[in-house]
Amino acid sequence: MTAAVAIVTDSTAYLPDDVTGVTVVPLQIGIGAEVHEEARGRTASETAREWRTVTTSRPSPERFERAYKEAATAGATAVASVHLSGEMSGTVDSARLAAGEAHLPVRVIDSRSIGMGLGFGVMAAAEAATSGASLEEVADAALRRLRATRSLFYVDTLEHLRRGGRIGAAASLLGSALMIKPLLRITGGRIAPLEKVRTASRALARLEELAVELAGEREVDVAVQHVAAAPRAAALAARLRERVPRLFELYVGEAGPVVGAHVGPGMLGVVVSRRDF
Repeated sequence: MTAAVAIVTDSTAYLPDDVTGVTVVPLQIGIGAEVHEEARGRTASETAREWRTVTTSRPSPERFERAYKEAATAGATAVASVHLSGEMSGTVDSARLAAGEAHLPVRVIDSRSIGMGLGFGVMAAAEAATSGASLEEVADAALRRLRATRSLFYVDTLEHLRRGGRIGAAASLLGSALMIKPLLRITGGRIAPLEKVRTASRALARLEELAVELAGEREVDVAVQHVAAAPRAAALAARLRERVPRLFELYVGEAGPVVGAHVGPGMLGVVVSRRDF
């Protein structure tokens, strides 16, 4: 049976494979003269290796209009549409334009995040919708989970973020970028510096320490996401499984080509999401 409130997100949520009942609208990846929809035929690792020729773009409003129309046709009476930060992409603006033309109520939510920082909010919305919640209740569940979620990540170099124009406040690190390995966070919808560390091994150890501190004694879900760094991600996930005392769910996977194009190979991220939201 179709839930009364349909859930729509975009492809940068990088949801676990077992999440169902969510419509995913893909962003676009341009590699030279070719344009692909994210998650169709290209991995983040492949895209990151070609980053000098890669561009990314938001879905059109028409693509969202089609998603909302399909939800109504399937029996939904409302839509909660949850998307990556408007500070990083115009995706949420496209969704809002489409919502204004939709023939059913659409609540568009700017997650102020990306990856599983967005994904945990989408999953909370989907769970609420499945339980029969109203549109406002579904939106509230998503927003509360988003507020309870923190995203930290490591990159081998800031060059990809700089060239892609997504570096934000982390631009303050560029002057010393050759001498440091940056730890970053997402705050206020933007990428911001967290700490400067001298070596990659120390940066990864510190990323682990910070994730454990964020979790504390609370029950949490954790996602470890990477770009072309599967062994690092698996090792970090194993250590977090041992060190986080009240770990409920642990998700491990590679981010998609849109993120890969902007952070480059070697990125390792941790998303910690409290379950007491």
